[in-house]
Amino acid sequence: MSIVTRFAPSPTGHLHIGGARTAIFCWLLARHFNGRFYLRIEDTDTARSRQEYTDSILASMRWLGLEPDAEPVYQSQRADSYNSYVDRLLATGHAYWCACMPEEVDAMREQARQRGEKPRYNGKCRERGLGRAAGHCVRLKTPLSGKVVFDDMIKGAIAVDVTELDDMVVCRADGMPTYNLAVVADDHDMGITHVIRGDDHVTNTPRQILIYEALGLKAPRFGHVPMILGPDRQKLSKRHGARAVIEYEQDGLLPQALVNYLSRLGWSHGDQEFFSREELVRYFDGSKLNPAAAAFDPVKLEWCNAQTMRALPVEELAALVAPFVEQCGFKGIPGDRLARLCLMFRERANTLKALARSFTPLLVSVDALAWSEKDVAKHLTDAGKCHLRALSKIFAVCEPFAAKELDAILNAFVFDSNLSFKEVAPPLRTALMGFMGGTHLHEIMDFLGREEVLVRLDYVCRR
Repeated sequence: MSIVTRFAPSPTGHLHIGGARTAIFCWLLARHFNGRFYLRIEDTDTARSRQEYTDSILASMRWLGLEPDAEPVYQSQRADSYNSYVDRLLATGHAYWCACMPEEVDAMREQARQRGEKPRYNGKCRERGLGRAAGHCVRLKTPLSGKVVFDDMIKGAIAVDVTELDDMVVCRADGMPTYNLAVVADDHDMGITHVIRGDDHVTNTPRQILIYEALGLKAPRFGHVPMILGPDRQKLSKRHGARAVIEYEQDGLLPQALVNYLSRLGWSHGDQEFFSREELVRYFDGSKLNPAAAAFDPVKLEWCNAQTMRALPVEELAALVAPFVEQCGFKGIPGDRLARLCLMFRERANTLKALARSFTPLLVSVDALAWSEKDVAKHLTDAGKCHLRALSKIFAVCEPFAAKELDAILNAFVFDSNLSFKEVAPPLRTALMGFMGGTHLHEIMDFLGREEVLVRLDYVCRR
């Protein structure tokens, strides 16, 4: 049997990491078995669904590399199909028209609650033989006894007594199908064989199975992944650092790092920490999914991203950081210059945005440097400026003006002047960068070039 999976977000917001992880698991399962992966946009909530969110979800899926095997399916375009399934249920006697108003149903549930029973619709219209009329909805005839049993891919065997369920509405009075009916119709028409989704849907599964059975259709295999929690084991929220996928992209995370990290939230392959896309496809077969909730750690995610950045070929990293460098106001920086900057600073940054920002002191003019008042006061003293004037004379004539020679000259100056490196390096670094940061001094000077180095030293000595 060919494996067919789907991811079915609602466009009521941007794609967040919980949904992204579900999409990754569905995509990996299909790819592992050489099956198919589909995307369905569940946009029937017209009051909350927005095109901007649909566009954002599609863009995030592309960025993550989770391209579906066909054009997305939109629930808003499938009303005729849903109506045909409702008609089929009515024709076979598995559903009936109900005239009960919402306030009547609320009263039934309250009465059951007062009797200590499960609040549910009492089946008042079940045998009345009503027909289509204004204000009538359609309800499924739930069996009066028995259990709904299914083998969850993650949670194992689950059994629900049908007395826990009532005659659910499958078509509202306004003619709109309910979520459970639409999902069953969609998954059947799309040929879905395996459904992986969050365990907030686990209560829907018995209801959907009853609809499958009433229609005489085979239900797919279900797997419900636990929700992702924050580091404090509470429900994940923005206060834990969780953000929408589009925000991670804008912050300069790499898609392969985010996919790798989210894949490891609830799944493992031995002790392996990092996986290529090919390895994830090879190892992810739907087993080894943990039934316990995983905790999201934004610090670990950034660490994972940093390791991924540092493993990239420098030319590739330079191409990826280029847009972020432009966002910092520096356009037209040649690729070879960006590659040099990446080599100098990538060990000191966790994201592409942070990496681009670290380049700023070497790309602005000296009068635009963001000077640290504390470092200036501490290191650009009279003694510090004296050392810089002496170094300026040496740098002005050294040949070639290159990293290796500059490192040797700097060390020789310290030794010949009977100084310590701590007396010379801090004022030189502050003069070149504006603060006590950055990479090796000889690399900084090599990148800036002789003229700019001398300009910066002269600038601070005259302050």
